[in-house]
Amino acid sequence: DLVYKQNKLIFAFSLVWWSNSLVHLSAKLAIMSLERQVQAKLAAKRDVQQDKEAQEWIESILGAKFPPGQAYEDVLKDGTILCEVINKLAPGSVSKINKSGGQFKFMENINNFQAAIKNYGVADIDVFQTVDLWEKKDIAGVTNTLFALGRQTYRHSEWPGPWLGPKPSEENKRDFSEEQLKAGQTIIGLQAGQNKGATQAGQNIGAGRKIIIGK
Repeated sequence: DLVYKQNKLIFAFSLVWWSNSLVHLSAKLAIMSLERQVQAKLAAKRDVQQDKEAQEWIESILGAKFPPGQAYEDVLKDGTILCEVINKLAPGSVSKINKSGGQFKFMENINNFQAAIKNYGVADIDVFQTVDLWEKKDIAGVTNTLFALGRQTYRHSEWPGPWLGPKPSEENKRDFSEEQLKAGQTIIGLQAGQNKGATQAGQNIGAGRKIIIGK
């Protein structure tokens, strides 16, 4: 009887262990499946032509081709090329580029590049996340950042080229004098009076207002 009870207890523990193992395995498989779906969606976002144009722009700036046989994202991964690019556009932007030292040093390169291009004028929203490049989570986002940087070069008259992407449209700003704004208020007032009780409630046209066309 004692042996029977021991065997029964061992069998019960075995069932619990296998049950937990199956739960963990199922969860792991579900996560892997989700990651594959995410990677597939990110891969679908990539534009091979844009990657090619970004690569050619970098090669033109640095005067050197990417190493043959290496993928675009692998060449950019350690951040050294990116830091060299921003240093060409704005000398001294990254004071130290880590050529060795492992993961943390290379990720530091990427972080330094991100900070430098923000100082150069690229908007935060256009800057990729470090893991997008280091873990290749969103290479399309990396290329989009390079295009944003390329657009920003047009705004720096000291940069002789090459550029990347179309030139941003110029803002057409119109500054109105206080007299012109007051005249506009008078016209609005007349229109409101002739429009069956319509009023100017909620309107706020101040003397310092600027109307920007085409932004």
